[in-house]
Amino acid sequence: MTDEIRPFVLRVEQSELDDLARRLGMARWPEAETVRDWSQGVPIASLRRLVDHWRRDYDWRRCEAMLNGWGQFKTHIDGLDIHFVHVRSSYPKALPLLLTHGWPGSVIEFHKVVGPLTDPVAHGGDASDAFDVVLPSLPGYGFSGKPDETGWGLQRIARAWAELMRRLGYTRYVAQGGDWGSGVTAELGVLAPEGLVGLHFNLLAVMPRDLGDSPTAEEQAVAKAARAYARTEWAYAQIQATRPQTLGYALADTPVGQAAWIYEKLGKWSDGGGDPETVFSLDEMLDNIMLYWLTNSGASSARLYWESLGEMRPKRIDLPVGYTKFPRENSTPLRSWADRVFSNIIHWNEVAKGGHFAAFEQPALFVDELRTCFRQLR
Repeated sequence: MTDEIRPFVLRVEQSELDDLARRLGMARWPEAETVRDWSQGVPIASLRRLVDHWRRDYDWRRCEAMLNGWGQFKTHIDGLDIHFVHVRSSYPKALPLLLTHGWPGSVIEFHKVVGPLTDPVAHGGDASDAFDVVLPSLPGYGFSGKPDETGWGLQRIARAWAELMRRLGYTRYVAQGGDWGSGVTAELGVLAPEGLVGLHFNLLAVMPRDLGDSPTAEEQAVAKAARAYARTEWAYAQIQATRPQTLGYALADTPVGQAAWIYEKLGKWSDGGGDPETVFSLDEMLDNIMLYWLTNSGASSARLYWESLGEMRPKRIDLPVGYTKFPRENSTPLRSWADRVFSNIIHWNEVAKGGHFAAFEQPALFVDELRTCFRQLR
């Protein structure tokens, strides 16, 4: 196998879309929840509204055209096809930027920031802030290949990403990530491949496992919040980390189930008061859900939890690091904890709004934070 980079043009067969419509029309629904909120999961009225739109009004070909318009590619790395979007800026001094998504996200998360990042002048910015953007799909996600062996954890993905940037000819670049993308980006920082000059995160795993004998009041408060989150919101991760195959049968068979599994997190983790429709349009959510449904990635995406859930822990990194706290993010890293593992923090900021899906929710803030952080490394 060579280092060949192959153009990838997406064209989903109409028979697959017809099968989806048939399955949606035959969905068997449970009874309604016995509460008036989301405490038992996605309310049936909310999911029915999403699915009704999916059946009647949603246009996959629109999303397909957007992805093809960006420029999609595949290359074979370490035994696996890696899918990625690559958008080069027209500005000759653009800084290459590697963006990594997480679960339950995809390259769709970045659809509102590709333009401003690659063509800042057209979006009210300055040409000196231009980026070339590289958006890979994690192994087992979207149109990347699905591992047929164990071992595709965060470290192996980071090595694959470094090889991808080498193949693209980039000798100097920066990387950014949230969710699993944060874990991959941190491993890239540990690896420190030639050419990588800086990192930015919108989620950081820096909380120590032991707070010591005399934790501060702030440390105790953050630890208490983390324990509360684990009790009420962590079940999905434990399922995906322990029984991804069992879960996968349901997600592979029913699009309503796959949609609900993702839709809940879009609501619970975003800055919209628990209702995803206050943050995302129905089309935006379905574009992302479709990348799981069309590629039958329920089980393969969940396996990353089986492989790597224990790897999301503090890592010593000496490259320049930036961090932006979006207020509705699931975790709160303290600067004092970050200082223990990052020797060169060049940017640390909190913005006014936004949650776990930073680029998806608040594209303008996200773009501004990356420009500000990486302006120091140009």
